[in-house]
Amino acid sequence: GVCCLLDADKYENDPELEKIRKERNYSWMDIITICKDKLPDYEEKIKIFYKEHLHLDDEIRYILDGSGYFDVRDKEDKWIRIFMEKGDMITLPAGIYHRFTLDEKNYVKAMRLFVGEPVWTAYNRPADHFEVRGQYVEFLAQAE
Repeated sequence: GVCCLLDADKYENDPELEKIRKERNYSWMDIITICKDKLPDYEEKIKIFYKEHLHLDDEIRYILDGSGYFDVRDKEDKWIRIFMEKGDMITLPAGIYHRFTLDEKNYVKAMRLFVGEPVWTAYNRPADHFEVRGQYVEFLAQAE
């Protein structure tokens, strides 16, 4: 879900963020700035982010500046667009099909959080053979 207690201006020293990281075991962290001037291979990366894919781990993003969209698939396999802006945090569960794109400002600065050592492998759809995909689908079925 999206959490709104965070103050993106003080991300370097925010007790709320520390608390979340401790509770959820987000031991690893870095910051990615997605814009033409800051991201090497910008055009290529943007294409990769926008290809529908899943990960074998949760994807946690905290928006420090700028904005963009996460698109996720619902139960009927239709896209849901989630607008993310400064101060928003999102956790995309392992096994969920999703994609990311910028809005017309073409700029976002985000903190990437991870449990343990980061693995950024994106498995483009179809990737239904992965165990986490099965677990996610099962979780959806139980949530009904």
